[in-house]
Amino acid sequence: MKFDYDVIIIGSGPAGFSCAMQSTKFGKKVLIVEASDHELGGTWISTGTVPSKALRAAAKLIHSFHSQFGDETGRKPFERFRMEDIMKYKTPILENKTRQFVDDIIKNKVNTARGWGRILDANHVEVTDQVGKKVTYSAEFVLISTGSRPETPKQFTVDHKTVLDYTSILKLTHIPRRLVIIGGGIIALEFATTFSALGTRVTILNDKDQLLSFLDHEIKESLDKTLKKRTIQIINNSSILHITENDLRNCNEVFFKTTDEDRVQVTETDHVLYVGTKIPNTEKLGLDSIGVKLDEKGHVIVDKMYQSSVPGIYAAGDVIGQPSLASASFLQGRLTASHMFGGSGDASTGSRDLPYGIYSIPEISGIGLTEEQATELGIDVTVGRAYLSSLTRAYLNHETDGVLKLVFRSDNLKLVGVHIISEQASDLIHLGQAVMAFEGNIKYFIERVLNYPTYSEAYKVAAFNGLNRLHKAGEKYRNLLDKE
Repeated sequence: MKFDYDVIIIGSGPAGFSCAMQSTKFGKKVLIVEASDHELGGTWISTGTVPSKALRAAAKLIHSFHSQFGDETGRKPFERFRMEDIMKYKTPILENKTRQFVDDIIKNKVNTARGWGRILDANHVEVTDQVGKKVTYSAEFVLISTGSRPETPKQFTVDHKTVLDYTSILKLTHIPRRLVIIGGGIIALEFATTFSALGTRVTILNDKDQLLSFLDHEIKESLDKTLKKRTIQIINNSSILHITENDLRNCNEVFFKTTDEDRVQVTETDHVLYVGTKIPNTEKLGLDSIGVKLDEKGHVIVDKMYQSSVPGIYAAGDVIGQPSLASASFLQGRLTASHMFGGSGDASTGSRDLPYGIYSIPEISGIGLTEEQATELGIDVTVGRAYLSSLTRAYLNHETDGVLKLVFRSDNLKLVGVHIISEQASDLIHLGQAVMAFEGNIKYFIERVLNYPTYSEAYKVAAFNGLNRLHKAGEKYRNLLDKE
């Protein structure tokens, strides 16, 4: 049977883009379906990863300047800088990424269709444009990479003026003096520390009993100290009742309860940022009618090569659920193309093989087992720590908060986990990831020359720290360094 394309990709985010690029390397004909030109690249470029990290970078520069050189008048950053100036920093970055995306699409001869895709069967996709015109395209394979969106709250309305989501907060025309963030996940923490760096007084209303419970306990302790130093208030186990405007006090009021105190509490704010659970964009694709199975939350159920319950229809990215990382989505998209067209599909995509990066200030990153997880699995492990306060590079940059922690087997020094809270943590993690991928041990860091002064030096410091702890633990570990 002759098809219009080899693969039709619905959605142009990291997974869709990566699948398209890999497919063209196999000499295949590709069509990307996206709602509009503005949304090319998905939330990754337009409203998510790139713009939020650009805002963080600007805030960090401002915070570093303000904290190191001060202000003789005692003014806060939001009194000295305008959001307009920060947007000028962000705009060329987004324009550059969009231009790169379009250039790659053109260079690799990927066709695009503007509109909303609906899958008719395993080989046909109907695209409806903004004026209602429908066109049907055929392909041997279909990839669903439609991403996700914030869940709509029931207690209040996200009006994008008073109550914002993670897209509309990037369009603010001023730096708020006060900000209440509803939610306790990664995005909430990233925005909390970003706006705190701009001088905003931030309150996080978290419905869980703690922030980011998956973190290693020492990383979590270091984070808590940093947040306290930044005067970010965290109220856990909270449930939102309603949000109202108080014209008399020229503010907005958030009413809530906590499980600790069964009484109504209120906090005043200029804006509210709602960072709720992400839900997959699957309801308008016609999946029910063609037999594509979804889980209870609406994510597409896929096998290890990202193929759905219908042969020939694949899914990747946020639309399949965790880990919901742009980095993982890029890999998933490449693997789907490899599986479709017979290339090598081998890659390590297990949850413990994937590093995570949290772009708070400072950054947090990790890979592998935490100390607690290793203990639960019955693995005898030792830990080595390097506090940033012991690194020359950290002092040079006035960034001495944080720690790098190595988790390794006590019997053979094999590295099983790395956990970091520090500036450049999301870059630092990859050295540990590489050593773990080759089943290396902490002798690697001890026996190699690492540039000085650098943040990477923390690996050597932590390795020596861990080895010293082993030596103190008993005679049976004393000769480990001499073993091949």
